[in-house]
Amino acid sequence: MLAAFHPDLPADAQRLLDIVRGLARELRPGAEGIGGLGLEHALERDFGLDSLARVELLARIERELGVRLAEAALAEAETPRDLLRLMAGAAYVERGHGEVATPVQMAAVQAAGGERPPDSVATLTGLLDWHVARHGEQVHITLVGEDERGEDISYCLLQAEAQALAAGLLAQGLSAGERVAIMLPTGREFFIAFYGALYAGCVPVPLYPPARPSQIEDHMRRIAGIVSNAEAALLITDARARLLGHLLRAQCASLRGVATVAELSRPGALPPLPTLAAQDIAFLQYTSGSTGNPKGVVLSHANLLANLRAMEQASGVTPADVFVSWLPLYHDMGLIGACMGSLCVGFRLVLLSPLAFLARPARWLWTLHRHRATVSAAPNFAYELCANKAEDRDLDGLDLSCWRLAYNGAEPVSPDTLERFAARVAPYGFNPAAMTPVYGLAESSVGLAFPPPGRGPLIDRVERAALSTTGIARVAPAEDAHALRIVSCGRALPGHAIRIVDAAGRELPERTQGRVQFRGPSATRGYYRNPEATARLIDGDWLNSGDLGYLAAGELYLTGREKDIIIRGGHNIYPQELEEAAGRVAGVRRGGVAVFPAAHAGTERLVVLAETREKSPEARDRIAAEINRLALDLTGLPADDIVLAPPRSVLKTSSGKVRRAACRELYERGELAGDFASKLATSQRPPWRQALRLAGAGFRRAPGVRGADFGVFGPGRFSPALYPSSGP
Repeated sequence: MLAAFHPDLPADAQRLLDIVRGLARELRPGAEGIGGLGLEHALERDFGLDSLARVELLARIERELGVRLAEAALAEAETPRDLLRLMAGAAYVERGHGEVATPVQMAAVQAAGGERPPDSVATLTGLLDWHVARHGEQVHITLVGEDERGEDISYCLLQAEAQALAAGLLAQGLSAGERVAIMLPTGREFFIAFYGALYAGCVPVPLYPPARPSQIEDHMRRIAGIVSNAEAALLITDARARLLGHLLRAQCASLRGVATVAELSRPGALPPLPTLAAQDIAFLQYTSGSTGNPKGVVLSHANLLANLRAMEQASGVTPADVFVSWLPLYHDMGLIGACMGSLCVGFRLVLLSPLAFLARPARWLWTLHRHRATVSAAPNFAYELCANKAEDRDLDGLDLSCWRLAYNGAEPVSPDTLERFAARVAPYGFNPAAMTPVYGLAESSVGLAFPPPGRGPLIDRVERAALSTTGIARVAPAEDAHALRIVSCGRALPGHAIRIVDAAGRELPERTQGRVQFRGPSATRGYYRNPEATARLIDGDWLNSGDLGYLAAGELYLTGREKDIIIRGGHNIYPQELEEAAGRVAGVRRGGVAVFPAAHAGTERLVVLAETREKSPEARDRIAAEINRLALDLTGLPADDIVLAPPRSVLKTSSGKVRRAACRELYERGELAGDFASKLATSQRPPWRQALRLAGAGFRRAPGVRGADFGVFGPGRFSPALYPSSGP
């Protein structure tokens, strides 16, 4: 039995510190100085505990101290002292094994599915209106909180609250077609704001909230570029992020106001609402990109409904299904695939926050179990996290026999992950044939290629050298131990088409690698206010995906991003495989590796950027030698340069994808060599200091802004509670 934990007692604070230090030592074997780190040192900067390491830290705190921390601890805690503060109000958990949920009896689960709206309904608001007219009191969305209690949102409740917000937007003077930025975490208010903007005839622009106060400056720069490009007239956020919103207003000339859902809502008699048409813009989906050139994918109601109906046909999803999702609502797979899919097909949607998954990955699986869910989706890393982090005691009593479609998309799909996850959860009823690798992109609304439902993953084994030197995906003999394994993403959705072309746009035969192009009714008309990027996207009747791949028996196999392929000495080198392998080297941070080309004397150099906290020459030499050995094994060529850099040197998008082109720019400017102290100091300024810098920048850009908008900032005013949590 565990002794009760008392955060105010020095001995118990020491117990926590021992856990943090112990995990840091495991992640940084041989590192010096960990024993001297204390309660005020930063979990990420000093102890080296990134987001994934925090998942393990929370699990150890719960296991060894019997304290169950709230999900917010994953994002809010900057130091062990912060963890102590959060523990003060945490629940004490006394048990000898992992928490086992009491299964919901099948009779208590939703007895019957909803109805499917007819294809004649042409807009998203039209779908909601149709559901309200047929079965308005039926549950549309269930929001699951930390206590596992669900908040049900019926169709009629969502419509009423969304229309009340629409009335408020119209009262603010917004007109049809104006953009409304929405920066809200997963919750009821997001849906009110999104559908409220649509009812008002406006165009929603989902934004991702900042993860931690220490990231406010970098977050602001990225968000400001999006808001400026969209020329958003209003930002809808929550009370915790209002201060951030006012800073944003100083950066963006078009932004006329910042408000919460409660402030905007006007229940009661509705003013006349605009009539929407199928070809009207439904929303702008901003893709990951550089801060200076944001790309807002223009998606009409017609695009979205064509995509949702094609995915429904390809996957066999019906109104009787139950879909569980923790994906962020600013991400197309979460917002379109899960949320709009529920509206279009009529299945029930159960939502967790992204933090709920990151804090305890097994909770995703338990939510599937409790609600007898049949469908769920996640990027590859989520399945990997469950395979590696879920202990037997976390899964005791779990039943996943209900799960028939486990979509894996949004990032490269690893065959090893597919096998590890299936093996890990097969004892708990999971059918490996449920694993469904898919391919899509925002420019095709969300989905583009799906495999047949229930088939399971199809993995192609090809000769590595042949693909690298000739671009031919020749099937490897069974005895080839170095064969490259590539996962099929299936065939083009019904009514859509995929082709592979060479650099001149000539269509290539099967099993020949080239540029992946697509067309169909889901395809965007282009990027909002970005004609240069639109010109690169559209090639006659076809659109460029930016990916490389080949077709075999009509199925699509992706080999990498076109801009990321490294051509050296006649070889095509694919960075993802080397990045994954280098991330497993002792002393290198998992996920902290970028492999990219750098121009040199008419050819391309192979550069490996790897994050490490190792400082001793011996340890760094060992890491470099191991990475070079991996480069030789996987590519047949040594790396030209291996740069060992501190944590957070590898630039990533909001969804955690490596920004290789941005890393290359830093390298070619000489900013990935030498002393990183000044760079890290900039990225780790205290939140209040970042706010003052941003406020100053706002004054320089918008001298007419009232000083009172910024008079509240000072040390201590930027507590973590000011910021909503966001996803991975």
